[in-house]
Amino acid sequence: MAVFVTDSLVIFRHIVIQFVINWSGGAMSTEGKRKYKFSWDETVGADMQVARPNLGPTTRIENYRLFQFTLRDVLEQHYGTETADTLFREAGFLAGKSFYEKFLKGSANIGTLANNIQQWFNDLGIGIFRVESSSAGGDHFIFTVDEDLDCSGMPDTSEVICIYDEGFIRGILESFSGKGFDVREIDCWCTGSRTCRFEATGTNGMVL
Repeated sequence: MAVFVTDSLVIFRHIVIQFVINWSGGAMSTEGKRKYKFSWDETVGADMQVARPNLGPTTRIENYRLFQFTLRDVLEQHYGTETADTLFREAGFLAGKSFYEKFLKGSANIGTLANNIQQWFNDLGIGIFRVESSSAGGDHFIFTVDEDLDCSGMPDTSEVICIYDEGFIRGILESFSGKGFDVREIDCWCTGSRTCRFEATGTNGMVL
């Protein structure tokens, strides 16, 4: 199975590197001196016909996971599990906001948003997205992602590992609604569920 470099591996790589630099104190004090500030047009949006005329815009899942899980390993060794998870969650949040602006901004309501997420996740090989339940007030959702790019096929560890996805979904929801959300994975392939299930709960706060 191939995934789109322009919308999975590249966005993931640049955003996580940005947060690692910021968290470790390596970011410069002025915006103009930053090396890794994320920009869709300058990273994800590169012209692949020029950049990769022979190989094209796709790569294999092995490349994506090789990058992600070696980076997780090093982050955990240097900063501990909690900080590594925080960095991945924040990077996912930035990615989700960028993804919304690029692909989902025209969504008129939550139903249209869900349909658009499902379509784009399928087209980009991210996973099979479904809304399992939603509250009438739009402040509580259960989402599932089958064949998730991050974890499907990995060994059972009794640990949920799709931390990046938590931030990604939160970024989408907050960009759409203007309201705060807390998103946590409650089931994972790696806990034996064979699907990734996320609970999103409104925090009763507005996003500035």
